[in-house]
Amino acid sequence: MNLETVWRVEDGQRLAATVWRAGAGHRMISSAMLGGGIGPAGWVLNAQVAGAYSRTDPVVHLTELAAANGLHGPGVGMLTAASVTRTMRRDDEGVHVSATVGLRVPTWAASPAGAPDPELAPLDAWTPGTVNIVVAVPVPLSDAALVNAVITATEAKTQALLEAGFPCTGTASDAVCVAAATEGEPEVFAGPRSVWGARIARAVHAAVRAGALDYVRYLEGRG
Repeated sequence: MNLETVWRVEDGQRLAATVWRAGAGHRMISSAMLGGGIGPAGWVLNAQVAGAYSRTDPVVHLTELAAANGLHGPGVGMLTAASVTRTMRRDDEGVHVSATVGLRVPTWAASPAGAPDPELAPLDAWTPGTVNIVVAVPVPLSDAALVNAVITATEAKTQALLEAGFPCTGTASDAVCVAAATEGEPEVFAGPRSVWGARIARAVHAAVRAGALDYVRYLEGRG
């Protein structure tokens, strides 16, 4: 996974994004706003936005950012308020992972109905949030295995956050993308005890745990 860091000025700030020009020969599954679902895709964009981001057309925004960076055809686009320059990368026996980790509002997936949404806290109290994960696997995965890989990555993310001291399953705006090669016979399993699922789990766990601990240092540095 050859990540490029690109820069732009927006909302009065100099903001970074990472670009992975994966090229042809990849099928991706993603929960991202742009390019979500399952299908062929040739690139992944993870763009940082300002803390007070208020655009109501994020898909249009991501499409504009993709075009500005020469990204054409199907791809995946994510947004985050976390610092993209602090992207964590980890590898495990052919699996490559990148993760941006911001934990402004650590969130349990299941909360009582009608509970106030802490994501709607005043913007003047903003610190970066969202955990975005990109996984690259060098073998084909069946549709079921792609879904299983997302589950495995999410479980590994949650394990890492808990180990890093955050009582949460993530944030309410996390996104994930798993990219698999298309050449060869598809793997049908990607659970945490399968060959490739175990590698996904270890790489995601290592990247997210490192990012969560780095986020703690970031907050401490802000005083």
